[in-house]
Amino acid sequence: MQATQLIGQLDRNRILFSTLLDLHHEVPPDWKPEDHKWCLKEIVCHLVDEEREDFRCRVDQALHRSSDELAPIDPKDWVISRSYIEQDYEHKCREFLAERTKSIHWLRSLNDPDWDSFLIHPVIGRLSAFFLLTNWLAHDYLHIRQIIRLKFDYLAQSTTMPLHYAGDWP
Repeated sequence: MQATQLIGQLDRNRILFSTLLDLHHEVPPDWKPEDHKWCLKEIVCHLVDEEREDFRCRVDQALHRSSDELAPIDPKDWVISRSYIEQDYEHKCREFLAERTKSIHWLRSLNDPDWDSFLIHPVIGRLSAFFLLTNWLAHDYLHIRQIIRLKFDYLAQSTTMPLHYAGDWP
């Protein structure tokens, strides 16, 4: 896959996320299928932070400031330390979609980027800009699947109808 294809899919995923995050609250934003799982509110807060502080920032660093020390991030800790559950869901949805739009505009504005340029992660090692861009898209897919699973689980607990006719969840 080429970088332009990855960027195009990140852009299309913005529309998909807009639909899946559904401001009409098909699923209550703080509903969790189990205590240790994330609710929609936590997912969207995570997406905002990852968009702004991980993927866009690190692709930029790999392309333009590869010798700079990599700023540490702790996405798992942010759920608690940034009080995701206390955030306003609708505001965070709008914030994520705005950040994604900003990312797409920035990515498309790059003039002949060297996708092979890289930064050094203290644990993982050498990460190319293309590696980070590809994993940005993979990260989208993981959370799209997570949101769809959450919606399926909510439907299953909200109805008296069995759902086996629909098929098995892999």
